[in-house]
Amino acid sequence: MIHEIAALTIDPARMDEFEAAVAQARPHFEQARGFVSFALQRVIEEPGTYRLVVGWTSVEAHMVDFRESQGFQEWRALAGPFFTAPPCVVHVENVI
Repeated sequence: MIHEIAALTIDPARMDEFEAAVAQARPHFEQARGFVSFALQRVIEEPGTYRLVVGWTSVEAHMVDFRESQGFQEWRALAGPFFTAPPCVVHVENVI
């Protein structure tokens, strides 16, 4: 399993709206092939900054299966309008 970690930046004044939009988008992740887990984390020291952490069975499950799905389009339609900067996405795997 790998984790996608997306750094997301939004207008701090819209945090409640953004969190509601992500909650609405969550089922699109959960229905995706290769989905394992989902968490949205708020960065305490930086209002308006979040980390989206999604577990996938592989990088391909995220970058190919999900990114080419209607679910990804729905995610972007719901959350994308809140972004004040492009998301920065990395994939990580546990080594210990």
